[in-house]
Amino acid sequence: MSSELIINSSPSGTRIALLENKKLVEYHIEEHSKQFHVGDIYLGKVTKLLPGLNASFIDIGSERYGFLHYFDMGPQFRSLQKFIEYTLSGKNQSSNLENFPLEREIEKTGKMTELLHKNQTVLVQILKEPISSKGPRLSCEISIPGRFLVLVPFTNFITISKKIFEFEERKRLKQVVSAINKRNFGIIIRTLAENKSVSELETDLKNLYQKWDEGVANLQQATSGNKVIGELDRTSSILRDMLNSDFDSIMTDDEEMFEDTKSFIHQIAPEKENIVKLHNSKVKIFESFGIEKQIKASFGKSVVLPGGGYLIFEHTEALHVIDVNSGVKSNSDDSQELTALNVNLDAAREIARQLRLRDIGGIIVVDFIDMKDPRNRHELQNTMLNELAKDRTQSKILPVSKFGLMQITRQRVRPETFIKTAEVCPTCNGTGNILPSILISDEIENNLQHILLEQNEKNLTLTIHPFLFAFFTSGWFSKQLRWFFHYFRWVKLVSDTSCPINQYTFTNSKGEIIEVK
Repeated sequence: MSSELIINSSPSGTRIALLENKKLVEYHIEEHSKQFHVGDIYLGKVTKLLPGLNASFIDIGSERYGFLHYFDMGPQFRSLQKFIEYTLSGKNQSSNLENFPLEREIEKTGKMTELLHKNQTVLVQILKEPISSKGPRLSCEISIPGRFLVLVPFTNFITISKKIFEFEERKRLKQVVSAINKRNFGIIIRTLAENKSVSELETDLKNLYQKWDEGVANLQQATSGNKVIGELDRTSSILRDMLNSDFDSIMTDDEEMFEDTKSFIHQIAPEKENIVKLHNSKVKIFESFGIEKQIKASFGKSVVLPGGGYLIFEHTEALHVIDVNSGVKSNSDDSQELTALNVNLDAAREIARQLRLRDIGGIIVVDFIDMKDPRNRHELQNTMLNELAKDRTQSKILPVSKFGLMQITRQRVRPETFIKTAEVCPTCNGTGNILPSILISDEIENNLQHILLEQNEKNLTLTIHPFLFAFFTSGWFSKQLRWFFHYFRWVKLVSDTSCPINQYTFTNSKGEIIEVK
């Protein structure tokens, strides 16, 4: 399986597309103005205690207060709080925890009011970004992720990913990490650490220690609402968590992003540095890789399946409902049971992809086509499990019920990705009033004549909707060829699926947009 990461930069933000075998499986939009990300560590202040919920509201500078539950405080909260107080008061100037005396762990059945009081300063990490009307979900169990390891201060445990199955490798990793780790720092060994050398693990751990040192230095000068340790941007975090031998291309259309990505890859995987490339074509990067078309086909209310069936997505405040329909597949197999099985298996693969693509979290109920044979229901469940195993986000599923319903829960840490795929009517422009938009081709030709004759442009490029592109280029003696014989200049036409049918753009040889008056 080949993986490609395509990055499109703009003044407002960054769009990131992850392709597996040329198929879009993850799509992220990172706005430059967005402040709070999962993994960021802030110095917050307690604004309100909620004894009934055993929780509290924490002010970290977001529009809505963050929510901290007692179960998210972590066993070593007393040690963390003591370290913060010493550091803020100037009693502690070191980030080294080897000689720091740890406090006793908090009780699992304790009360928030026994540990916190109003206006108290606490160090918190974002578990979930603000979603809908809710503020960020917070934790006091601080962890700093690296590529192979996760550093957990104020603990002494070493745990290994369950996805590393081989006993000898688990034993080797635990011995290596125990030898290079410092006292009072816990370590979680990630799946990517499997078969990695001692030097690679040691380098990753040193980077985590350095990040902790920088965070403590920031903490010494911090006030309530300040970020102490920032998580990587979305592009870097994807590369950190997913970069492996399957990755064969990372493409970006921004020179600064290209240099930053190449530098980051050089740090974490120098052997992969050459797969980072800069897109220099005049064709938009997402258009060049066919991503715009995949986005429009994948984010609608209805999604077509490869075998002829289709999915319907419905969203409510409490859960997501997905309905599976057979469509034109209904008469293509020998029996109703076989038809239902084939459509359901296609649907399971597409649903797993859609959950990643849209970043759907919470409770998901899937209404599959009814199947009488228990073996078919078992096969459907196994297919869904195998497909969801490719997802980085944790999920759980229940067996298919007799009614054909499957219940899925998927961890929700960010707002769902929503793309508006419906286009404004090109005839009325959304007003309901009919306009003669059929004359758009005449308007283009009039403006073309003005630009070529009055403005004397030489190398002209016209970007238009695919329908107009087909209209101007169809036939042996096409409109485009007629322009050449009339003006003695070749006009380059570019088809862009992201361009509305009633809009078009003229650009010169430098790629600058030509304004038409």
